[in-house]
Amino acid sequence: MKICIVGAGAIGGWFAAHVGHQLGSEVQLSALARGATLDALRAHGLRMDKTSGEHISVPILASDKPEDLGQPDLVVIAVKGPALAAVAPAVKALLGPQTRVLVAMNGVPWWFFNGLQGPCQGLQLRSVDPGGVIAASIPAERVIGSVVHASCSSPEPGLVKHVMGMGLILGDPAGGRPAHVTELADLLGRAGFNATVSERIQKDIWYKLWGNMTMNPISALTGATCDRILDDDLVCGFVTAVMLEAGAIGERIGCPVGQTPQERHAVTRKLGAFKTSMLQDVEAGRPLELDALVASVREIGQHIGLATPYTDAMLGLTRLMAQTRGLL
Repeated sequence: MKICIVGAGAIGGWFAAHVGHQLGSEVQLSALARGATLDALRAHGLRMDKTSGEHISVPILASDKPEDLGQPDLVVIAVKGPALAAVAPAVKALLGPQTRVLVAMNGVPWWFFNGLQGPCQGLQLRSVDPGGVIAASIPAERVIGSVVHASCSSPEPGLVKHVMGMGLILGDPAGGRPAHVTELADLLGRAGFNATVSERIQKDIWYKLWGNMTMNPISALTGATCDRILDDDLVCGFVTAVMLEAGAIGERIGCPVGQTPQERHAVTRKLGAFKTSMLQDVEAGRPLELDALVASVREIGQHIGLATPYTDAMLGLTRLMAQTRGLL
């Protein structure tokens, strides 16, 4: 199988390193990259420090030109939300007649309401895909949705540090268990991932969003780790209010959460002094993923007529902070 990674950072690198290391000659890896990441991949291959302490390196063909990489069987998109519109035309150039696109990103994706019946069926989110550039480049019919349950970092270009987790939930936007999804899950299982198939991947995406759409922005605003956010009664109460709004939206669009905010807080507490990806982005001076994580929820609420005052406040404050720091 020919697999091309678009976004060979923490998550994309984690995915590719495990696949290349465990499956060897069964796969041919490539990466669409640029700048320092491209230079590092060409010089050293893709490197990863595993949780066991083992350091691995896998060969990977890297280029900043899609035409150099042929037409892979699978494209894995693992870029941050703000970068997707810019790379979407390059992804389109990689697509062959049978190419599938595994989307390994946070938040509500552009294809979310393709195949999801209900009051938002077919809705194109302006907050996620203004102008429809992404949808025009990457048709939903090519997509395999995913939810990643792993913590990784990229301390330098071309190097990934795996902290914890090997979970991958896969699903087709139209639902069910089509063969191409189950076959990919089987392949990734042999690569060491805890890969499962969801018959309605949008529910799994919404559940993860329900938990991290609060911790990410509030940690970015305050600089606090998740344990300190939950230890403050007032802040924890605000988090709970946002989660109740998102939970109500989930019920209306066919993605019920089935959990209370307090139950989810207990899960988050088990992570300890955890630093969210958005806080890491603030510290590194990178653009923030506010649109897919928060603005999308507000837009969906407006579409179905549900007010989201707490979500709006969190979005406005975080957006203003990002604007003043040049991170938006």
